[in-house]
Amino acid sequence: MTTASVAPSRQEQRQSHGPEGNARLTGAVGTVLLVLFAVQGVTILSLTQLLPVHFFFGMLIIGPVLLKIGTTVYRAFRYYTGAPAFRRHGAPHIALRLLGPLQILMSVSLLTTGMTLALVGPGTLAQQVLFLHKASFWLWVGLTSIHVLTHLWRLPRLVGSELRRDAVPGRGLRWTLLASSLATGALIALWGQHLVTNWGR
Repeated sequence: MTTASVAPSRQEQRQSHGPEGNARLTGAVGTVLLVLFAVQGVTILSLTQLLPVHFFFGMLIIGPVLLKIGTTVYRAFRYYTGAPAFRRHGAPHIALRLLGPLQILMSVSLLTTGMTLALVGPGTLAQQVLFLHKASFWLWVGLTSIHVLTHLWRLPRLVGSELRRDAVPGRGLRWTLLASSLATGALIALWGQHLVTNWGR
């Protein structure tokens, strides 16, 4: 048997590194979201003065959140459709698999109600949406706290490995996706910044 016959093809190498590449992208966008949500959390302490900043970061977050959901759903899809590399990599703990869909639902609800508030401005409808926004926020905080505490210890390795350019194919694509998510969020934020005037700012 020749060496060429047993050497893995480039496609096979990419597939075998798929779970690690996905984990690195998830870790990178998760790190970015930690920073963005920390800033957003500060604005909550003084919404009267920081409402424009709250609006801006609330919309900026949309892009990275969608990417984070995408990487999570992609991993689950590849695992449950029997992709060998993802099957070997294994699935998250059963508790995290059960909480994951709820966290995604609360993230979408939080962003959707926030955008709705920005669009409709103060009024009767806004009061109802604000109640849903606050409820989504507190449920999201609980679910996300569990998620962050479970995965935080992995972030230094994932992000550090990516910055060191370890040999995992797709690094350029991962950074492009991350930058694109931030650019998309920034465009949404810039487009919607004028909506803060609906709230008397």
